[in-house]
Amino acid sequence: MTNSEDVLAFWLDEIGPEGWYMGGEALDQQIRDRFQAVYDRLVSGALSLWLTYPSGALAYIIVADQFSRNMYRDQGQAFATDAIAKAAAKAAISKGWDLRIDGEARQFFYMPLTHSECQVDQDRAVRLFATNMPGHVTTLLHAQAHREVIRRFGRFPTRNAALGRNSTVAETAYLAAGGYGAIVEQLKALEAA
Repeated sequence: MTNSEDVLAFWLDEIGPEGWYMGGEALDQQIRDRFQAVYDRLVSGALSLWLTYPSGALAYIIVADQFSRNMYRDQGQAFATDAIAKAAAKAAISKGWDLRIDGEARQFFYMPLTHSECQVDQDRAVRLFATNMPGHVTTLLHAQAHREVIRRFGRFPTRNAALGRNSTVAETAYLAAGGYGAIVEQLKALEAA
């Protein structure tokens, strides 16, 4: 049976920062093959023990927030565990557990907030990245870009098709103009000015 240490060894050491945001079918399939049963256990509520210690909470959040996006890429189910990932992240942060995890792994406590379609969560994510991960300019930039998308649209237009939502005219124009990537470039230009 896979435990929280197995999740962390895979995500933090085996995949590592170079692979976290690359995606691709090979990684998606690897995660499905190795962790589908863990994800299913999380959904059924069988992993609540992981929420009783910092590294366990981190593994729980990675499964709920990151693995779900890989396993169900371009499907509505990719976002099905966002609420429990966000609740776990908020609980862990309130206990200071995020500060007990060093380095780049800490960002995964904040990612569920950047994936939220709530402006308050977005604002908090930016503050957490800025305060608790100083020097991680790229992660802060992406938190700011997520916040800007929610500020403009109140939701992530890139999810509309997967979730069966109709896009507004403004959202369609945003997607046609480069979507999230264009927002990142706009923020970089503002920062450089």
